[in-house]
Order: sequence, then structure tokens, then C-alpha cells
Amino acid sequence: MATPFKRRFEIESTTSIFSGLLRMSDLIAMVPNINIPLYIVAPSERRKKVFAEVNRPTFAKLPTPMAEICRYISFEEMHKQVDTAKHLFQFLKPEFLDSFSESCEIPDA
Repeated sequence: MATPFKRRFEIESTTSIFSGLLRMSDLIAMVPNINIPLYIVAPSERRKKVFAEVNRPTFAKLPTPMAEICRYISFEEMHKQVDTAKHLFQFLKPEFLDSFSESCEIPDA
């Protein structure tokens, strides 16, 4: 029997980035061995805020830092990719999301 594909998303358009990340943090705390991709989807003008919040100490000090397991997708990029691939949806694999999402990890300077 095939395992169903699993992904978890926080869609942030009107609520604070922090509150969405707290919900993700709760999920990570309740399921510490979680092994599914997590995504935060927000407008591109909130990208810097997403990266800053994901990398706050409260999320960076989790057993697995949130930045290592959470990826960012802008609304604009999601719309563009969906429009481009709409005729292929039935054939797409979940890894399609990874092809255009961004890691939330901030590289060491």
C-alpha cells in the first residue's frame, strides 16, 4: 500500500508570520520525529520577515531547527508555477514544490 504524500503548509496573508510559525512549532513539539516537508507561503514583500522569524532563537533551538525543515514559497511564485503546470497537475510529484521553494536557512557569513 502506498504511503499518502504529506506536506504541511502555513499560509500567511493576514495573520502575523510569528503566529503561523508558532503553529508549526507546536506541530514539531507534538510530533518530534516529524519527517514531512513544511512550507510557509506568504507574499514576496514578507519574505525578509519570514526568514528573520524562522531563524529566531525560539525556533532555531528546537531539536531540529525550524529553518532546516521549513521552506518558503511566495504567493507570486506559487501562482506562476501553478499557472505554468496546470495542465500537468495529475502527473506532478510532491517534490515539484521543492523545485521552486526556498530553504529558510540563512547561510553563515
